[in-house]
Amino acid sequence: MDDLQARNARLIRRAQQLPPAGARPATIAGRVGGWIGPAAQAAVAGLPGVHIEPEAVHFTAAPTARLNLDAVLRGVALALRDAGCIRAWRDELLDVMAEGRSLARIERGAVRPLGLLTQAVHLNGWSPDGRLWVARRALNKSTDPGLWDTLSGGLVAAGEDPESALLRETFEEAGLPAVALAAHGPLRTVLRMHRRLDDGYQVENVLLSDCVLDAGAAPRNLDGEVLEFRCLAMPELWDMIMHGAFTLEAELAILDSLRHRLQAAPGGAAF
Repeated sequence: MDDLQARNARLIRRAQQLPPAGARPATIAGRVGGWIGPAAQAAVAGLPGVHIEPEAVHFTAAPTARLNLDAVLRGVALALRDAGCIRAWRDELLDVMAEGRSLARIERGAVRPLGLLTQAVHLNGWSPDGRLWVARRALNKSTDPGLWDTLSGGLVAAGEDPESALLRETFEEAGLPAVALAAHGPLRTVLRMHRRLDDGYQVENVLLSDCVLDAGAAPRNLDGEVLEFRCLAMPELWDMIMHGAFTLEAELAILDSLRHRLQAAPGGAAF
């Protein structure tokens, strides 16, 4: 347990970083909702509904241009793409959250340049004998290609609740229908990450559920985002953790599950 806590403490320091140098707070319809760096600021300067001031960058509807907030943010996303600030255009919409409210929607690729809050769901799938299913990310993934991940995970889409996102991602990535997850645990928040990335600032709630799969379960990828699956016993899992084989989010999620399982075990088993 001491090794687990020490490892987790080191990861937390990596997951909690200040915004990039030169970033300014971003407000959405008057509510604080993100952090926008210098390159993104330059890309969106002068757009309808964008007001850059010394202390913050403000995004609002632009009635004189007949643009509601969604339309303004679509123009912002396109400008970021044209300026090379977006790593990959996904044609997927995410909710724009500010001060606990969903205010609009925006292209997924634009959320990091704007430092907007996202929600990511993860599933740790355990076998009945205590091994953990893990998935290796495809080599063509734009982030963390080839690293190991939780059994399934992804961002909550616009208009989607986290529970639905968990079931959708698990079917797409691991081929497991909802009935296979009927007894999964409730989603819990592991932490809110704040991390500087090459394309902006990651502000993300990491949500996690645990599930014990049937002994005959055999995950199979359906969306091309997973290279392979493995079911790991504790010694091999811990060895991969210590050698940095997992994404930061996945390792935090796995350590959280291990901590819960150790606390529930009589006497607290050791690795």
